[in-house]
Amino acid sequence: MKRALVAIAGLLLIAPSLWAQEVMYLHQANKITLGAQVSRVDSTYFNGDGSAFLLRIEGNEYSFPINGLDSITFGPASDTVKFIYENESVSVVNPLAFEGVNVEVEGAFVIVNATTDTKDINFKLSGNTENGTFKIYTSKRFNLILSGLSITNPQGPAINVQSKKKTTVILADETINTLTDGTNYTNPPNDEDQKGAFFSEATLVFKGNGTLIINGKGADKHGLCSDDDIQINGGHIVIASAKKDGVHAKDGLVMTSGNLEVNSSGDGIDAKSGTLEINGGAISIVVQEPDFDGLCCDSTLIINGGSITITANGDESKAIKSKQEVILNGGDIAIHASGNAVLKPVGSGYKPSYCTAIKSNGDVVINGANIAITSTGKGGKGISADANIIMITGEVNITSSGNGVVYTDSTGIKRAYVSTCLTADNDITLLGGTLTTSSSGVAGKGMKADNSLTIGNSKSSPTIHITTTGARLLVSGWGNSANYAEAKAIKVDADVVIDNGDITINSADDGIKALNSITINNCTLNILNSYEGVEAPFITFNGGNTHIKSSDDCINSTFGYGGEPNDGSLLTINDGYIMTSSTGGDGIDCNGNMLMTGGTVVIHGPPQWPEVGLDYNGVCNVNGGFMVISGYYSMLTQAPSPSSEQYSLKIFTYSTLSANTLFHIQHSSGEEVVTFQPSRTYTSIIFSSSALQSGESYSIYTGGSHTGTMVDGLYSEGTYSGGTHRKTFTVTGKVTTVSF
Repeated sequence: MKRALVAIAGLLLIAPSLWAQEVMYLHQANKITLGAQVSRVDSTYFNGDGSAFLLRIEGNEYSFPINGLDSITFGPASDTVKFIYENESVSVVNPLAFEGVNVEVEGAFVIVNATTDTKDINFKLSGNTENGTFKIYTSKRFNLILSGLSITNPQGPAINVQSKKKTTVILADETINTLTDGTNYTNPPNDEDQKGAFFSEATLVFKGNGTLIINGKGADKHGLCSDDDIQINGGHIVIASAKKDGVHAKDGLVMTSGNLEVNSSGDGIDAKSGTLEINGGAISIVVQEPDFDGLCCDSTLIINGGSITITANGDESKAIKSKQEVILNGGDIAIHASGNAVLKPVGSGYKPSYCTAIKSNGDVVINGANIAITSTGKGGKGISADANIIMITGEVNITSSGNGVVYTDSTGIKRAYVSTCLTADNDITLLGGTLTTSSSGVAGKGMKADNSLTIGNSKSSPTIHITTTGARLLVSGWGNSANYAEAKAIKVDADVVIDNGDITINSADDGIKALNSITINNCTLNILNSYEGVEAPFITFNGGNTHIKSSDDCINSTFGYGGEPNDGSLLTINDGYIMTSSTGGDGIDCNGNMLMTGGTVVIHGPPQWPEVGLDYNGVCNVNGGFMVISGYYSMLTQAPSPSSEQYSLKIFTYSTLSANTLFHIQHSSGEEVVTFQPSRTYTSIIFSSSALQSGESYSIYTGGSHTGTMVDGLYSEGTYSGGTHRKTFTVTGKVTTVSF
């Protein structure tokens, strides 16, 4: 003790140069170094027997046993309190010890109580312990610097911030920091929260270029948790495990940069009642357990940028989910969802809960994001909204392979839940961008809207590719009364309006089906394969370029009642170009009426009866436009109604003409009226054009050749020659029948 006393006394008597330093540091034997601002020190002295060193600061006296002091040094002022964990102990350098920053240490368990008015104090943590923690109480915002830190707390959180003010967590460059909590937490004092391996009562802001690894082992605890919001502006954060949520932010989460990896047993990132906003950075999430989500919140979920990869393996899990809107303005989003739908008991049966890539209880708005979704589970959903899906621009690619499943609903009725790439409980609006969907599962659909579908507008034209290849699924019944779930490309419960777009459909069942109306104002529509191409009670073509191939009816206006009576449905063609080709159904089938006032209709009819090129139950008035139809003549072959304003021809042959044999009509003056090349064998031609005039003479030729341009079998420009003359006739009524 005498040696220490002499050393300290000598130090204090040295020239004033030491006192010119800003802070006096008292190095204690317990590894806690206390700093006192020299400007605030009134005096230093020893007690009567020299056993204690006394320090008076602004009227307050502090006593330190000499045998507990290693040394006293002087240095510059600092706002950084340092903690170096050394297995079962901690070294502390506290330059603010006499300014309201109190540090208690027991082994490697640290409690900081900061009552100072100073803001933005730095608490720098480094070192390693397998049995320790860092806990802080403060009323002011501060910085927490992690610089090569590893803390395991078998009894609770590794870091516990009991502060109501913002904490900025700085991950020091090129450092790796690891936090691990215990499986079972001890009870905290005063019923304090301790909800995760890294827990904070207030806002957490992450910065820096270091790495933070969190091993969440606490039963029913999160990995990283704030009872306020979390902001990620840098760093590489890895939630290696968590029994509940990987990241849990009670009042929202915003990420602008950095890298975040999450593997948890609960939700990946849950922003609870606040907004979840991703502006940049990279996120990777794996959701393993049933009924949990990758990114989720109760408020608006916004993605403006960044790279997001989510794997959702759990049944009925959601990769991205919001109880309000999901707004996707940018970024690259890749989702693989493999979970199955789960049947929940309701009433006399069940209600399915789906595994969904992107789910919103409100709208889903896509305005610039690049989205790639793969869904493989039974009944899996790609993008699903309880309200509307609105796509303004961006790129969406959805591949679905999950099969449909038959179940009994809450009323006891047999139904099927099926995989669908896009599903909206209200409207789907596709204004721009590129949408590609492919569904191969049994009864899997491309797009389903419970209300209406709008595609394009006068200023914006989306590109849409929809493919379904799955088999149909028997739901109930048998034979002609069987009820099937089918792999339709587009299914809408109200209206479809297409104002613009480049649309390609390849469907195992219907191409576009609406329960009320389909209106095509302008677009390029190619239905490359379908069972029925376009089906609705009311179908209107006002423009566009439409090509439809089907194995049944290409265009079917119907209420679906069946039978021969006029059901009141209506097909209207005012303008546009329409080509249909059916291998086993009608080119146009109207269970009600048809009205054509303009446009061009080219139909390659079926190769055998009873199907025909044109079939209607009511009347078919052709008042304008151009129509040519090839088919197999029978008693069911129909031409436009005599009530039409424009003249038509009903032509049939007594011998079959082979496929690709030219059919040519010319006026008595030699002027070409039509040259058509049917793609199948045919015995009839239905033709209507403004070129036909009452009392005029026309001639029919077959075979030969044409030098013009052929599109869909219809020639334009050029010259016809070399054909066989079959018949010369005169138009005598609105419908003239010609045979040869």
